[in-house]
Amino acid sequence: MGEVWRATDEVLGRSVAVKLLLGEHADESATARFRLEAQTAARLSHPHLVAVFDFGSWEGRFYLVMELVEGRSLGDLLLAQERLAPEQVARIAGQAAAGLAAAHRQGIVHRDIKPGNLMLDAEGAVKIGDFGIAQFVDDPSAALTTTGHIVGTSLYLAPERALGRTAGAASDMYSLGCVIYQLLLGQPPFRSDTPTATLYQHVDTPPVPLRQRGVDMSAAFDSYLLGLLAKQPEDRPTAQQVSDWFHSEAWRGRAEPLPMYRPAPSRTPATTYAPAPPPAAQRSGDASTTYRLPPTAGRGRRAAPARSRATRRRSTREAIRRRPRVASAIAGTVAFLAAVYLGMSLFSPDSSSATTPPGDGASTSGPASPSPAESR
Repeated sequence: MGEVWRATDEVLGRSVAVKLLLGEHADESATARFRLEAQTAARLSHPHLVAVFDFGSWEGRFYLVMELVEGRSLGDLLLAQERLAPEQVARIAGQAAAGLAAAHRQGIVHRDIKPGNLMLDAEGAVKIGDFGIAQFVDDPSAALTTTGHIVGTSLYLAPERALGRTAGAASDMYSLGCVIYQLLLGQPPFRSDTPTATLYQHVDTPPVPLRQRGVDMSAAFDSYLLGLLAKQPEDRPTAQQVSDWFHSEAWRGRAEPLPMYRPAPSRTPATTYAPAPPPAAQRSGDASTTYRLPPTAGRGRRAAPARSRATRRRSTREAIRRRPRVASAIAGTVAFLAAVYLGMSLFSPDSSSATTPPGDGASTSGPASPSPAESR
């Protein structure tokens, strides 16, 4: 697509990178598009994005002045190491997603995320380059016919783009998923003998989980990567979500500790009451004082009725148990008095003769004594 030169900014006295694009003749519409994309990329400012300083033309060729990154691309790193450890890949993925999130917030889609466009500086930080250039060279009318272009892009092309649809922010996330897959395995998720066959795989073939391909990684990382490679754009996480997920170290698959239990503070409303003033205060005419009870006192006053009700119920039960005893005692007393009375009636001596007056015609049990007349 072009040549990159190390150059010196003679005004500010700093080293920069100057990219000269291939193609000496461009129409006015292409020039306007390049100017618009360059201006858009120049508005981006983020630690994980390559800064754009200037653009223009020189001898009929477009150029772009950018931040010089002292390091190497992920493509060069893969040539040297073949595959990377999950810890290093997680750090790269989180930083790259953070840079893409900053671009997506500005409405800018990279459209050409691949290992060659992800740089690592001297400290190992990720720098995403070529913003704006991808849109300029990736014209839908020529993308599938430009020699050499589709070969490199087809390995990381989102399914919707393979179907000729417009690229969106979710397209960048699919391409980033392909890059992550390649960093862990050493090869991208889909590769075929021809670019066209590779595009069909992006559209129709589900990716194989990396754990099934012998990669030592957590199940959480493997599952999340498959979400980035979802066929439908709406099923993929956003760049900000991916950045947050990797920075939280959820990719390790460790269970998060439960929060420590802390009892909620008591919210029992304070109880106010106005006690009756003492007699002295009443005689002197002093006004009654309002007191604010502590929560414990309020709870004690509310608990008192419950205790009185329990006492009343207990007294009632005892009274019910005592009722048969009282009735039995009364019945026994009545029976005893009745027996005494009956015995006295049956066994007492007869006293009728002592009470009968003389001359009564009633008969007596003994012989009658002769009267004085009869004896004479």
